[in-house]
Amino acid sequence: MTQPHLTVIDHPLVQHKLSIMRKKDVSTAGFRRLLREISLLLAYEVTRELELTTTTIQTPIQEMQAPTLEGKKLALISLLRAGNGLLDGILEMIPSARVGFVGLYRDPQTLKPVEYYFKVPSLLDQRMTIVVDPMLATGNSAVAAVDMLKERGAKNMRFLCLLAAPEGVQRMKEAHPDVPIFTASLDERLDDHGYIVPGLGDAGDRMFGTK
Repeated sequence: MTQPHLTVIDHPLVQHKLSIMRKKDVSTAGFRRLLREISLLLAYEVTRELELTTTTIQTPIQEMQAPTLEGKKLALISLLRAGNGLLDGILEMIPSARVGFVGLYRDPQTLKPVEYYFKVPSLLDQRMTIVVDPMLATGNSAVAAVDMLKERGAKNMRFLCLLAAPEGVQRMKEAHPDVPIFTASLDERLDDHGYIVPGLGDAGDRMFGTK
């Protein structure tokens, strides 16, 4: 399913791996492995619009003009801590990418994001910037992170997540209509605690084995 602001990546392998990840009895090691595998597939989709140029190369047969990526290396921005699970897989696909980190935690009472860390690559205005976080729930953390990145010059941005709730998608659309969202699933709703339903629980806890 594709809308101007939302792309649901419905590739069969993505959907199959996501279904396994949702199961509550999947081990921590299994969850990490699946998240890394699915992030490779998601990376393929979210980078479809990378700009290309050509360069002269010599094949074993002859010289040719070959397509290569143009411009500055793209920037991957992980929303700590769970974003690192997607980050690791994407870096296998794009090892030359520059990497930044935004640390935000959700206040349990207000559900609002609180910043505790911020370090990102330079020249964001010249790079495609992909923000990664497994869950787009209320959208508050995503909006805050994009606000901060735009303040540092980022213009060409994407938001990549494993699961999204309609509430988070709407919040992002209202705050940043120029930032398309890529996700493996648009789930039903948020519960009273701000968790995605049916979801898969807390991605960070499941990835790191914490509670």
